[in-house]
Amino acid sequence: MPASEGLHVVGHPAVADRLARLRDRTTPTPVFRKLIEELGAFLAYEATRSLPLRNERIETPLIETTSQRIATRPVLAPVLRAGLGLLPGFLNVIDDAVVAHLGFYRDPESLIPVPYYANVPPELGDRHVFVLDPMLATGNSGVAAIDALVDRGAKSITFICVIAAPEGVARLHKAYPTVPIFTAALDAGLNEHAYIVPGLGDAGDRMFGSLTSVPYAVRAHR
Repeated sequence: MPASEGLHVVGHPAVADRLARLRDRTTPTPVFRKLIEELGAFLAYEATRSLPLRNERIETPLIETTSQRIATRPVLAPVLRAGLGLLPGFLNVIDDAVVAHLGFYRDPESLIPVPYYANVPPELGDRHVFVLDPMLATGNSGVAAIDALVDRGAKSITFICVIAAPEGVARLHKAYPTVPIFTAALDAGLNEHAYIVPGLGDAGDRMFGSLTSVPYAVRAHR
């Protein structure tokens, strides 16, 4: 699957409006966090359209009938820290999803993602897994997250982000050509510091009011 075929840019006036407010450098942390959450719901709605359904007999207040339910509970895998921002909105759409957690930080010199935490359910082979990370910049963290899930048996994976750079899309689809990407925007590219331009800055720092994504234990030993 060429990268262009696997990239889905969610176009909607409500998405565009929230994205504009996210990009604004004056948007305060609580508002930024709420906007990320809301965009998570929009992205989830589009990305989960193809989840398989099963028939189930239920009784309404009037009669017994056949209704459709999601066949298997999907797994949501937010990439710590920033991926947590998309989680509440996604759970508003698929409220009984299983939640996994993958922790990576980007080494500021090499830009290589360094894993520091993984809590993943064992039965991934029969579930669809959605990787949540607001920014797809170099694609290194996205590929590392998918690597970790594939190593644990995942076979059906979708990547969810708010903003993507062409470099990140190319990197992810070179490693995993069949993994679809759902995003609210495809930006122009990366600057010399590997930040997405025009972008919105560091999503994790703006979401949580912090100054760095490098864990304290790592910084303390430098």
